[in-house]
Amino acid sequence: MNIDEIKNSNNSSFTTPGKQEYTITVYTENQIGILNRISIIFSRRKINIHNLNTSPSEVQGIHRFNIVIEETEEVLKKLVRQIEKQVDVLKAYYNTNDEIIWQEMALYKVPTEAIMEKAKVERLLHQFGARVVAIRKDYTVFETTGHREETDKLISALEPYGLIEFVRSARVAIIKESMGFHSKVKEFEQREPGSEVIENEYLDKQSEVFTM
Repeated sequence: MNIDEIKNSNNSSFTTPGKQEYTITVYTENQIGILNRISIIFSRRKINIHNLNTSPSEVQGIHRFNIVIEETEEVLKKLVRQIEKQVDVLKAYYNTNDEIIWQEMALYKVPTEAIMEKAKVERLLHQFGARVVAIRKDYTVFETTGHREETDKLISALEPYGLIEFVRSARVAIIKESMGFHSKVKEFEQREPGSEVIENEYLDKQSEVFTM
């Protein structure tokens, strides 16, 4: 893919009339096959997933999905309700970009010879908040994080130096609300019996506890 094709593919992420970009956050138990079952919900409705990220959450044993799509809110509500019907799904939310804090990471591979001049490297690092993650004789790899528009800017800056390869991660997002699902998960965790057997401290004091 050349630079023009990359730019065109990035422009395809812009919303179409009547639709808006949303991030769906799904909390699930860590079970085999859950990703496939969630993906099928989108494919059956012919909804394109722009990007998808899954990772452990702040609660042990519970994973978090961030799914970015472009849809109307009416369709989105039905979609989230369908996701929540899955056995291993604890809760699903959807948010606009204004309601979340999000970032994407991007890596850029450029011929080392083309940017070996120190002044050029320092200018790029300072201007785009990037950092060098690998330097080899044949190429150098830069890393930067930010919104899509921010990571796109470095593509144009590196184009004159012969951009060899470019890759961008899926979105990672946190809901701006101060108290999200975390407190609800903790309540759920307290209600569910744990797998570890804990000895009752009063077992050997029955005569004291049950004396009338």
